[in-house]
Amino acid sequence: MTGQLVSGEPTTAALSGAGLAREIRAGVTRTAAELTEAGTPPRLAVVVATDDESTAWYVRSIANAAARTGIRCDVVDLGAEATPERIRGELAELSADASVHGIMLQTPLPSGATVEDLAASIAPEKDVDGANPVSLGRLSAGLPAFVPATAAAVLELLDHHGIALSGRRAVVVGRSNVVGKPVAQLLLRRDATVTVCHRYTQDLAAHTHPADVLVVAVGRIGLIGAEHVGPGAVVIDVGTNPTADGGLVGDVDEIEVTGLAAGLTPVPGGVGPVTTALLLRHTVESAWRSSA
Repeated sequence: MTGQLVSGEPTTAALSGAGLAREIRAGVTRTAAELTEAGTPPRLAVVVATDDESTAWYVRSIANAAARTGIRCDVVDLGAEATPERIRGELAELSADASVHGIMLQTPLPSGATVEDLAASIAPEKDVDGANPVSLGRLSAGLPAFVPATAAAVLELLDHHGIALSGRRAVVVGRSNVVGKPVAQLLLRRDATVTVCHRYTQDLAAHTHPADVLVVAVGRIGLIGAEHVGPGAVVIDVGTNPTADGGLVGDVDEIEVTGLAAGLTPVPGGVGPVTTALLLRHTVESAWRSSA
């Protein structure tokens, strides 16, 4: 992808995820209807153990999207005081329930509870957000597994907008198990040459500026500015940072990189809607396998 010219000035394309999310949801709706008619209505369970309002908003958006596509979505609210043992027990119970096809453990979690520990209680075949260490290990080994939905959304967006990856220089800023590491693995699968940066990386711009594709997933407003982005780069901003006025911004300074990057995902409206759509697609895929 190259920058477009309008009146001689370079512009930055907005790599929206809205259209792609609609396409994915349309396919999910058709599959969910077929499954329901065949006697296997798809069902997603979202386990919540926090009173964080932004989390509550996100979970409601998942439930609403599921309802529109014909998927039953149960929000299992264990409360902000839930113990790791309580959460682990709920995940194990849902994993053993044949009527449940997808399980997602929402963060943040109560003090003393970690995703790395608790996600091991999610059956891998129902682990639609790819949180179980088994799922992550299979991804690293190139074996079939559910990929963390946000990481998968990055690749889906790149493909949707026709961004070539083979032989390209890709830089991932962030090394979480939710985005950074799985995105790096997915880019390697597509024959990109991948560099992963993190909080201890010295001279971040020296690593990011040469990138053809730059994926940023840190959660820090304004982390990436003009000095970090080379002309014609494609930038995928995974950051979702609340602002004082109730808005949402990413990790990339949109004003600084506009006209420099060839393409940039908006926040909101970029990776987010695709992530939600993929969670639903993973759920119907799990239901389809269980019905075979």
